[in-house]
Amino acid sequence: ISDTVVITATQGIFFGRIGNFINGELYGRATNSPLGIIFKNGGPLARHPSQLYEAIGEGIILFTLLWLTRSKFKVVGFTSALFMLGYGSIRFIIEFFREPDSHLGYFFSGYLTMGQILCLAQIAFAFFVYLIANKLNHKRKPKVII
Repeated sequence: ISDTVVITATQGIFFGRIGNFINGELYGRATNSPLGIIFKNGGPLARHPSQLYEAIGEGIILFTLLWLTRSKFKVVGFTSALFMLGYGSIRFIIEFFREPDSHLGYFFSGYLTMGQILCLAQIAFAFFVYLIANKLNHKRKPKVII
């Protein structure tokens, strides 16, 4: 079931991030980039539209990856593991452009945000899910229909 659900979850992520952009929530770090946008609640500085980066990465790109690989791999649980790996990896990278939570800030001498730490845990869990799914799939005996 989760192999099917995660494909549709990317669509929810996409529309959720578009909603964050429209509401001016979860904006990115200050930037001089031409992509920078001045958000109503973000102060006078232009900021990365990290919500759009996430909508594209976690929504469109991840959806495309999952859709193209859904029938190529016969291991039940592979698509779920790929979703967790893809989401965690994309989110880890985009976190470099996001403003960290004000009440948490940075960890490890200013290198990682809590979001990045959680992404690393999710990536590790994705490998665990794949290994377990792969092991369970090999234990199944094919049904012989006579």
